[in-house]
Amino acid sequence: MAKYHRRINMATLEQPITAARIAETERLIRPHIRTTPVIEAAGADFDLPIDRVLFKLELMQHAGSFKARGAFTSLLSRPLPAAGVVAASGGNHGLAVAYAASKLGVRAAIFVPTVASPLKIETIRRYGADLHIGGDLYADALEASRAWAAQSGALSVHAYDSVDTLLGQGTLGLELDQQVPALDTILVAVGGGGLIGGLAGYFSQRIASRRVKIIGVEPAAAPTLTHALRAGHPVDSPAGGVAADSLAPKRIGELTFPIAQQSVDHVVLVSDDEIGAAQAALWDQLRVVSEPGGAAAFAALLSGRYRPGQSERVAVIVCGGNTTAVRFDRPASAR
Repeated sequence: MAKYHRRINMATLEQPITAARIAETERLIRPHIRTTPVIEAAGADFDLPIDRVLFKLELMQHAGSFKARGAFTSLLSRPLPAAGVVAASGGNHGLAVAYAASKLGVRAAIFVPTVASPLKIETIRRYGADLHIGGDLYADALEASRAWAAQSGALSVHAYDSVDTLLGQGTLGLELDQQVPALDTILVAVGGGGLIGGLAGYFSQRIASRRVKIIGVEPAAAPTLTHALRAGHPVDSPAGGVAADSLAPKRIGELTFPIAQQSVDHVVLVSDDEIGAAQAALWDQLRVVSEPGGAAAFAALLSGRYRPGQSERVAVIVCGGNTTAVRFDRPASAR
């Protein structure tokens, strides 16, 4: 175990999310994560009134989503008990924790609700985690995971509402900034808020002459940040829709909310049909296979819910690809 761990000073983790701490986290997890590509496409390819669109293909990250960044941060920055770790997830966080645990030789118990996709369930098992399926929503899995942690002594690894997770997800922002230093706007899907909190935390403190707008995108069926911003604090929200296994927690994270209030430009809502259209467009034009939650950010652009200027430099985070939309284990005639 010791050979995998170089620990961050825990005192620094109790402070707000900063670009400096995200850079420190990036150095910690760099040996364990991929640098995912950015590709550029013509707006005309998608009938968009914009010159170019940049896509950050984080679906190519280990375990199929950005969640691997937060998972490795959590496992590498804290002492781990003999009982290992436990996590609740709609699917992608569970995949990431199971993957990181398998690579670091750590025991992992993963709790998912019944809405988790069969592919995600199958892959969590393949990574060797102890999988528990129950309850209709992420909130049910979270409650069960907390009971497990209390009973077993396992370390709980939260999907979004922890400093470790926010710092880990913020490394995507640092990486994107290094790849495309002249961005105007980033479109990012919002579930519990770990990714948008990390991105906003990084870019709000980035030392540069031009400000980068962070635009949150939520399914209309799971408007957690939208409702929180209206109320002035996190509140319970609906948790449904086509992306329910990745973007439908009960409420936005307590740690993310003040970051979003201060540093997120605004949030737009997209329908299930608009998310599906974005998935189809990503496949048709780029041969990128995204899960619904991974395509939500692009849905805001494709549907016109977010209208950029013609020369605006917009990056879309395609954050997850754990889907059976394309299966290569079937005969070609059945696809």
